[in-house]
Amino acid sequence: MIQEITVLSGKGGTGKTSITAALAAIAQNAVFSDCDVDAADLHLLLAPAVSETHSFSSGSYASIDQDKCNSCGLCMDACRFEAISQPRDGLFVVDRYLCEGCRLCERLCPVDAITSITNNNNRWYVSETRFGPMVHAQMAAGEENSGKLVSTVRQRARAIAKEQSLETIINDGPPGIGCPVIASLTGVQKVLLVVEPSKSGLHDLERVAALCQKFNIPTFAIINKQDLNAEMTQLAEDLLNKLNIPLVGKLNFDEGFVKAMIKGKTIVEYSPESEVTTTLKQAWKTLFEAN
Repeated sequence: MIQEITVLSGKGGTGKTSITAALAAIAQNAVFSDCDVDAADLHLLLAPAVSETHSFSSGSYASIDQDKCNSCGLCMDACRFEAISQPRDGLFVVDRYLCEGCRLCERLCPVDAITSITNNNNRWYVSETRFGPMVHAQMAAGEENSGKLVSTVRQRARAIAKEQSLETIINDGPPGIGCPVIASLTGVQKVLLVVEPSKSGLHDLERVAALCQKFNIPTFAIINKQDLNAEMTQLAEDLLNKLNIPLVGKLNFDEGFVKAMIKGKTIVEYSPESEVTTTLKQAWKTLFEAN
């Protein structure tokens, strides 16, 4: 049975991707996916060699054929998103960034001057890394449907796991609790929460933990930079106990994470004998073997 694990944080800047990359270096027989498609950065540490490139449609927007348009104005009057305007030259134009692709204007146009254009500015990739196969993506600025793209990335990762008889899928999830996070959670066997000992870290931990509980997914946690604020770390542990979330490890602040990142390496490769690496290896063993 394939075990799929998603790493989440609730907020950005907790060290989630660095820890995910470290787990990728530790895990055996695994495939990795970067589900943070809006701001993907796992590739910076895993240095994937792309073997497949695919386009991804993120919706559509209206376009007006000026040669057919009779300037009746029906489209502008009907558009509730105010995406259609009439500049001084009298021609009607569509602001593609305001257009929601509902196609109402296309259906109303009496002269069939309006058509829908599909956004194909996004890409997703299948790659090879030094630790195993990886599926990742890149969304263009301002594009939508990131949740659907996350689902596409995960589906391909599961297919690769089956094809290559891999036992583990590790997903680097997005921050927050929105649609991409939900898409990275559905159907996984376990969730690892990376906790930052700060007020905002605890607040967002509580939100993402509630989301995991709604999906009834076994959830575990690791506290990063725990030695920077002993009081907040204790509050984090208390909150985890209250939420019945097992703590699989506590990591001290280590400049090796930044130095490793600069060299394009994981902390496990850069500092294999460090206390942080030892803690991460034990945390992975506990997480992987947990029922």
